[in-house]
Amino acid sequence: MSLTLVVGTKRWSSWSLRAWMALAATGAPFRQVHIELRQPDTKETILKWSPSGKIPMLDDGGVKVWDSLAICEYLAERFPEAKLWPEDREARAHARSISAEMHAGFVPLRSACPMDVVEDHPMAEIPDDVKADVARIDAIWSECRTRFGQGGPFLFGAFTNADAMYAPVVTRIRTYSLPVGPVTSAYCDAVMAHPAMQAWVMEARAAS
Repeated sequence: MSLTLVVGTKRWSSWSLRAWMALAATGAPFRQVHIELRQPDTKETILKWSPSGKIPMLDDGGVKVWDSLAICEYLAERFPEAKLWPEDREARAHARSISAEMHAGFVPLRSACPMDVVEDHPMAEIPDDVKADVARIDAIWSECRTRFGQGGPFLFGAFTNADAMYAPVVTRIRTYSLPVGPVTSAYCDAVMAHPAMQAWVMEARAAS
């Protein structure tokens, strides 16, 4: 097996974090290629690895997969024993739906609160559209924990691709001190304590 994951600067690259968390959850060994973002040659360097000119990009022995959600889906098929989607059909459908919602939405939150896992930037005033995004995310996570979260601290109990997709949002809530309810706060604690997240943050700090 020859797995390579190409990621961007760990301090900022939210999409890379998603793929990293999913791949780490498989337990499979992999090589990491790190590309520094926001540099004059960043685009040129990425194009050497990814045909889309974007990262993350997964190379599995010549099989190339780009886009975070596509990587999550590929890994779920490649490593079925990792159970990256819930086994229950209803829960699995729900997990895929909220993952797609994250993939396509929450633009105000992502724009106003870019990921930064190294520093804290509490917001004195939170824009209304960001408040609306946070409220929706709070509702999503609270519903998942209530309906499907038995048996573990994550959205569907055990860690799944849905948690990988929302991991950067957890960092944003912490970085910008965004207000959430107790269920969501406890969930954030669980994600931040995940070994893969701890490793990512440690490497981001070491590189800063």
